[in-house]
Amino acid sequence: MDNSPPYYKEGLPLSTTLSKSEKQRSRSSSRSSVPSIFFAFFSCVAWLYIAGRLWQDAENRMLLANLLMQNSAERPKVLTVEDKLVVLGCKDLERKIVEAEMEITLAKSQGFLKDRLKQPGLSSSKKLLAVIGVYTGFGSRLNRNVFRGSWMPKGDSLKKLEERGIVIRFVIGRSPNRGDSLDRNIDEENRTTKDFLILDGHEEADEESPKKAKFFFSTAVQNWDAEFYVKVDNNIALDLEGLIELLESRRGQDSVYIGCMKSGEVVAEEGKPWYEPDWWKFGDEKSYFRHAAGSLIILSKNFAQYININSASLKSYAHEDTSIGSWMMGIKATYIDESRVCCSSSRQDKVCSLA
Repeated sequence: MDNSPPYYKEGLPLSTTLSKSEKQRSRSSSRSSVPSIFFAFFSCVAWLYIAGRLWQDAENRMLLANLLMQNSAERPKVLTVEDKLVVLGCKDLERKIVEAEMEITLAKSQGFLKDRLKQPGLSSSKKLLAVIGVYTGFGSRLNRNVFRGSWMPKGDSLKKLEERGIVIRFVIGRSPNRGDSLDRNIDEENRTTKDFLILDGHEEADEESPKKAKFFFSTAVQNWDAEFYVKVDNNIALDLEGLIELLESRRGQDSVYIGCMKSGEVVAEEGKPWYEPDWWKFGDEKSYFRHAAGSLIILSKNFAQYININSASLKSYAHEDTSIGSWMMGIKATYIDESRVCCSSSRQDKVCSLA
């Protein structure tokens, strides 16, 4: 039996137990606070780093946006031809090209062309009265022989007529199959007769007749200096002296458009004769404008030059006479309705009749 005082046995163990518990809590608290401090420190560092990068990226984006706006304001979005010429150092060359084009256009408008076609018999040093182009085709050799034996001179007589100021040529294009027997036959015939105007840039076909008019007037005005240029179909018999007399009476007149003037209904139904695919352009009444119709059309020199200069942009309709008439609509032309060129089966003071 323990006779020691009660306070001694109870107090000493209690004091020892409390001390150990407090020490454990202190160690635990110190151990857990160290990682927290390091975690907070690294979090702050990471946040500062990310914030710095974002700020730097924002600065870079702002700088690039400002540079882009400045460049877009100073330079065009699409590099023009002029800019490319400046870059390549060709500005002076461009200026010379423009000046040369202007000189060529002026020369064409005045009838001075350095690139005249060099074909035998296709040049003249003196002013002619008229160039007469007789339309023909590959299968019309018999008709040509009939013309040569009737109203159209041949051989030496053709040369003497040119001395009087009248040039007559059969007008024909090239075969769709260039260099075939059709082309060779025409070339051979021309070597013998020397009375063709061969349109090398034109493809001969019935449906290409309006385009043939462009090529004829353009080529004729480039090769001969005449007061008038006359288109004649191959289905008429021409009173040549009567035509010369008519042209002599008009000598010196400029800006004239001579022919058998008429208008008429525009055929809008496909498959019918004289069908016009562009019928809708002629209004609700579907009537053609005033134009020289028929087989003989006469233009003064300045109009032939006009066709030559603007041939690429002139609209062609389904028929030749209406196409030429449309070209005359936009310029100051003097329309001359000449009844003597209204070809018919009855002569009655006509310069032509249906063959």
